[in-house]
Amino acid sequence: MKFFRRLIAAPAILLAPPVTAQSAPAPMAAPVATASVSTTNADPALWVVKDKDTTIYLFGTIHVLKPGLSWFDDGVKKAFDSSDALVLEMVQPDQATMQNIVLSKAYSLSGPTLTERLPEADRGNYLKAMNSLGIPPAAFDRAQPWFAATNLSLLPLMKLGYDPKSGPETVLTEAAATEKKAIEGLETPEQQIGYLAGLPEKVQMAFLESTLKDLPKTEETMNGMVAAWSRGDPDALAKFMNDGLDDSPELAKTLLFDRNARWAQWIKARLDKPGTVFVAVGAGHLAGKQSVIDQLKTLKIKAKRVAY
Repeated sequence: MKFFRRLIAAPAILLAPPVTAQSAPAPMAAPVATASVSTTNADPALWVVKDKDTTIYLFGTIHVLKPGLSWFDDGVKKAFDSSDALVLEMVQPDQATMQNIVLSKAYSLSGPTLTERLPEADRGNYLKAMNSLGIPPAAFDRAQPWFAATNLSLLPLMKLGYDPKSGPETVLTEAAATEKKAIEGLETPEQQIGYLAGLPEKVQMAFLESTLKDLPKTEETMNGMVAAWSRGDPDALAKFMNDGLDDSPELAKTLLFDRNARWAQWIKARLDKPGTVFVAVGAGHLAGKQSVIDQLKTLKIKAKRVAY
């Protein structure tokens, strides 16, 4: 179950930096590897939905990227510049606000520790992962499994040089602010945290266990995903996204399919309002089965691939 792959291309909550709590300390950010400053061209996929007076661009993102990848140009930049508003999965609040939101759901101060809740067969991998990231073994003892899993998905990527600051959401938000474009979110931070925190215990534990098993292939998998994204190949990206998807139908339903359906309905409603908007969501939502693109088809709305 390759959960971390979908998390990188799905919930924008991964843009939030690791947080800490006095009563239940979480890790500091992992050291970031030195990244190349050379520029590599990327041409990610871009779609458009139009009627007589409304244009909606759909752009799939990977929330963390290495510096030096040139994607905000050509067709993507032209579409963004022509838009009146930027629409993201969520509008990132300030760090203190996000920390309060996350901490309200991330920890339990009673009951067995996370290490105790892990199956004995997984504890060795868990402690190995923590040690490799320089995280004290007890740092997540009071954390919920979803919180440990998301941190253990993101921190190795940061160590490899991937950075939310280089991710499309950050770049687009800064550009929109500079150009005084309206910025809105399809969801709130509370909703995104709620999707993860609301998962049943067994699903959260499966998420964590799968993350631990996937960690040794983090670099290989992430590089493959970014390569597919960079060359604008949603079919190849869908293969990464869909690997193991059926292993946890509840997770897929909560994090992908239900949200895709809601966003397709939002696009349908937005067509009733004139103007041009640039929608940027995790690439996992625009690739594969039951994607936003597929959901639009069921609503008899065609999303056309933009050639550039």
